[in-house]
Amino acid sequence: MRLAQFILIHREAILEAWDSFAGTIQPEARVMGARELRDHAEQMLIEIAADIRTPQSIQQGVDKSRGEGPKTRIDTASEAHAGTRLRSGFSIDQLVAEYSALRASVLQLWSQWPDRDAESLEHDTLRFNEAIDKGLAESVSRYSQTVSESQDVFLGVLGHDLRTPLGVILLSAEFFLYANELDSRYTKVAAGIYTSVRRAEKIVENLLDFARTRIGSGIPVDRVEADLTTMCEDVVEEVRLLHPDCTVVFQPEERIVGKFDISRMGQVFSNLIENATKHGSSGSPVTVSQQLDGDHAVFAIHNDGEPIAAEDTLRIFNPMTRHSQFALGERGPRAGLGLACSSRRRSSPPTAAPSRSRPRRQAGRLSG
Repeated sequence: MRLAQFILIHREAILEAWDSFAGTIQPEARVMGARELRDHAEQMLIEIAADIRTPQSIQQGVDKSRGEGPKTRIDTASEAHAGTRLRSGFSIDQLVAEYSALRASVLQLWSQWPDRDAESLEHDTLRFNEAIDKGLAESVSRYSQTVSESQDVFLGVLGHDLRTPLGVILLSAEFFLYANELDSRYTKVAAGIYTSVRRAEKIVENLLDFARTRIGSGIPVDRVEADLTTMCEDVVEEVRLLHPDCTVVFQPEERIVGKFDISRMGQVFSNLIENATKHGSSGSPVTVSQQLDGDHAVFAIHNDGEPIAAEDTLRIFNPMTRHSQFALGERGPRAGLGLACSSRRRSSPPTAAPSRSRPRRQAGRLSG
């Protein structure tokens, strides 16, 4: 008897072992019935048997075990199983454990069967393991994809629904801010509420932008005729106020006017300039310059300090990685995570911190 035939004939015994194991790892918050525990297991065994019987080359076997085999428009039993297990509360570790138990159950029963085809034994066992690996890869991929999509939808809904209460608070603050009968104390409180809500609105906008990039629609870019030099001057002035002990020198070679998304360019400049003040040598100035190079605007920042190690440059744009000596001792509410977020008027999205340098300069080329 060949292994594929054995699986089909004895699949009830295999499924009973599956039911027994699945019952030991089911989520504690619920009790699952036999049908729910078995789920797509029988169809998975049928697909495994069919896979074993299908002729294939060595490379096709390798590709299949990596989850890179031929794709179909219809979900496989393994993909469907991952979705139902996720909805039932199984963790990805529990999902993987099911495949390990299925593999062990089949091979154990098969090893005890006396009427095995000796000539095909090794080949059938290899093909069975490839089929299990294929199913496991499909399940893990679908599970991870579904979790990621759920997180993206949650972020989108959260950002969308926060806008309404923030709008009500903002209107209320504006009402009190411009009410003539209030004394200066209440006006100051209203101004603080107004400023904080504006900042919260910017955070929500960034949250929605992130959700859009994950869902696939991309971050919206609104390019309008704008003075990039004036905008950069404003950012430099903000950084000077926030870091009065640091000298920030702005040296524009010429005024740059063109079509830019001025809000997003402000986020970029704000992040880079403030990080240059944080990650440079104390007492050394930060120099910011702008110039035109053909149809590009070149924006450069220079500071003095210990440069980022050469081995870290490959990871410099990982948003959760930090390479600054300043970061080692950074504590408190203004401490960063490597996500270069700003608490000023221009809230900043995740960007990488600029490298600190002795003679080096951080420059960006912006299409005008």
